[in-house]
Amino acid sequence: MTLRTSITGLAAGSLLLAGCASLPSSSELDRIAAQSIQGSFRDQGIAKVDRIKQDLAQAACSSDKAPDEATVERIQAEARATIKWPANGWYLGDFREGERIAQSGRGMTWTDASTATSANGGNCYNCHQISKQEISHGTIGPSLYNYGRNRGITGLDGPTVQPIFEYTWMKLWNPRATNACSQMPRLGHMGVLDENQIRHLMALLLDPRSPVNQP
Repeated sequence: MTLRTSITGLAAGSLLLAGCASLPSSSELDRIAAQSIQGSFRDQGIAKVDRIKQDLAQAACSSDKAPDEATVERIQAEARATIKWPANGWYLGDFREGERIAQSGRGMTWTDASTATSANGGNCYNCHQISKQEISHGTIGPSLYNYGRNRGITGLDGPTVQPIFEYTWMKLWNPRATNACSQMPRLGHMGVLDENQIRHLMALLLDPRSPVNQP
């Protein structure tokens, strides 16, 4: 290797390092990406741009690194604090209404007049199997077929019923209370479904007469 070649190589390396040093930092790249995303959307009807703002759980769970234990505990604690328990301890509604809600993906689009006057669906079928008869269903989430039966629910009272009722209510209201990075919609917390609709879904999952719990 000649002296000239060595000097040329060192010069090229210096230029490369200088170029790398001038690249934006990761935080600056995040800021630029956020601005680009923000500028790509607009408010229309009830669909507002603020939907793309990330909270703690969304930011932590969409990172290229899994959240640490302290962050996970904080996310779950904050989610548990949002749970609105059913009035008078009344957990179950009508499983027939629950099936209708679970099979409906309607609501919260820009064409809806308002969130107050438009009854949303739960969109459950997009991620879960609901009954044995279904031949087409989502697989992002686990099958809900025999949800109650598999948890020993054969009646609607008794010492083993209450813990399952409470756990299921939390999963429907705000699933991050039990799983910090759950992909399941926060149906109650985000106002997708109201308290009565959550009761109907509870009945679909836990009432022994529901199609979910048939052999």
